[in-house]
Amino acid sequence: MIESEFFLICGLGSLGQQCIVALNTFDVKVVGIEKRKINANENPPLNLLEKLITGDCSYLTILEKVNLSCCRAALLVTNNEQVNIETALLIRQLNPSTRLVVRSGQTNLNQLLSEQLGNFIAYEPLDLCANAFALAALGNTTLGFFELEQQWLRVICTTLNHHHPWLRNQRLYELNGHNRRILTVQKTKQEILSVFEQWDGETMLQLNDSLVYVELVDNLSLNHQPLVIAERMTSLLGKSKAKNLLLTLLQLEQWQKLKLAVQSRPVILFATVAISGLLVLGTLLFSLTLPEIGILGSFYRTFVLLLGGYGDLFSEIQQAKHGRWILEPLALLLTLAGIALVGMLYALLTENLLATKFIFARKNLSIPRENHVVILGLGRVGQRIAQLLKIWKQPTIGISLTSDFDPRILPDIPVLTQSIQDSFLKANLTTANSLVIVTDQDMLNLEVALMSNKLNSHTHLVIRTAKEGLSQGLMSLLPRSQVLNTNHIAAEVFVSAAFGENIVNLFRLHHQTILVTEYQIDCNDTLSGLLLAEIAYGYGVVPLLYQSQSQYQSALLFPSDDVVVRDGDRLVILATIEGLRKIEVRDLKPKTWRIRVGRLFNQDLAFEGANIVSRISGCSLSQARDLMNNLPQILITPLYLPQAQRLIRALKKMQILAELITTKETC
Repeated sequence: MIESEFFLICGLGSLGQQCIVALNTFDVKVVGIEKRKINANENPPLNLLEKLITGDCSYLTILEKVNLSCCRAALLVTNNEQVNIETALLIRQLNPSTRLVVRSGQTNLNQLLSEQLGNFIAYEPLDLCANAFALAALGNTTLGFFELEQQWLRVICTTLNHHHPWLRNQRLYELNGHNRRILTVQKTKQEILSVFEQWDGETMLQLNDSLVYVELVDNLSLNHQPLVIAERMTSLLGKSKAKNLLLTLLQLEQWQKLKLAVQSRPVILFATVAISGLLVLGTLLFSLTLPEIGILGSFYRTFVLLLGGYGDLFSEIQQAKHGRWILEPLALLLTLAGIALVGMLYALLTENLLATKFIFARKNLSIPRENHVVILGLGRVGQRIAQLLKIWKQPTIGISLTSDFDPRILPDIPVLTQSIQDSFLKANLTTANSLVIVTDQDMLNLEVALMSNKLNSHTHLVIRTAKEGLSQGLMSLLPRSQVLNTNHIAAEVFVSAAFGENIVNLFRLHHQTILVTEYQIDCNDTLSGLLLAEIAYGYGVVPLLYQSQSQYQSALLFPSDDVVVRDGDRLVILATIEGLRKIEVRDLKPKTWRIRVGRLFNQDLAFEGANIVSRISGCSLSQARDLMNNLPQILITPLYLPQAQRLIRALKKMQILAELITTKETC
């Protein structure tokens, strides 16, 4: 029996074995439980286990073979949701503190269990992967799209062309701001060595540089056409004129929408005024000529005549002793006017109903001609992908392999149910932006991928696989495609969650899974007491959101590098699983830069200069004041390159000269 801390995996299918491989990168002990006997020679990941137990993990006798008192986390990833839930309940009885990561798609039940059991989180692998597939379907420009604090963030890859506004003598650090962060930079003809590497902020942007950045967006549309138009107008007309012209175009577009929305209002207003006037006129004349019926009776008779009830009141009008010569033409006038006005309102209502009906009919039957996404395979993954693309306002076509597919499942998306060849022709595959192949049969996915590549080699392919070997083979066979292994992606999420983090979302970047990870900082956390600069450049992650434990401070998107993380704070970062591993074991990259502060032109600024040094470098305030009082001098606190460059720029604004040196130069 294992006496030291370990991780437990229940269910050693494809997902379970991928979890073993991912946990192995953290250098931790792993114990596995599998119901059926499996051969370790045929499944190499099993050789990484500390111990393998054969049996049903939902049985107490099987769980008692493991020393659960030393179990840090249990990953329950069998194919049976009921078994996973039952096992979670048993483990919680045996160990109240074990972290439970469960494979389950029962959203409501998962929420209730999380509240009752505590330290519990559940994921459905197919739902996790659907987001990655939907993002991959958008092509090579939009890489990620997720929501934080009710605000949408988008990850974009762009290559600087001649018309790009960023080519105007800008340095890399100038692109970072309150609504944008640069993630990776790929200079011309250079390969990216690692995601989120430390890039030189003083580097000038050049033609054909490729940048990946995350930015705040105001709406859900992923259409980049307005951005392209804005960039070209800026280059041709100048910033001021382009801004005015764009404003005029937007105002014109809004006016057109307003015009369409209110075009029926004059008719409704005229009918309302006319009917009201006739009601008042008829009521007054009836009350004057037939005073015995009263005001209310006069109103009722006028209303009946406006609804075409002349015959109902004919005998009463004929028997009137006084004013008959007024009542008869009045009744006829009211009847004719009522018929005309009511008919007008009926016609307007019918027109609107028919227009709405035809809009829905066109919406259901219309097939995009170009720049759309084709989804082949409308199972659970395909349906979720289609729903996400609809939210992101992307034209989409679905292809179902079953002829009895219920169109009510995806009422807003055209679905084709013919043969694959006929569906490709009808779906305009040759002009499509992407083809997403997500059936649950790997061989069929391979066949369809080769077939579509033969029809149009330029179509962006997104292919679902469940086996690592097939994924590698497809990537070499179809280098322009994106091959996503569902088990590999899901395993990274499950393993990351096993260490206590909450995985908010994910996307793919440079063939790696990027996890949007949320931390609640505690006293034993490896992030506690660090500057965000140290977290970002030391662990190779990107802080996106910071919220102090103070209830009066709202969450900050794209927080400053100067923020110190304290116990109780909340932090959301972008990280690979390697970055999360470094955070887990506190594997900080060494700081290799220092600054030499030379000359102070204005002694009155020494006080503020010391504050800047302390805030950006993280050194004590007394150490910073000693530095400013004994110039020239080297700041002994080592820094990361972006951190040191930022400090030099801040001191320069205070008329304090400083230069960058390596730690080797100070030895």
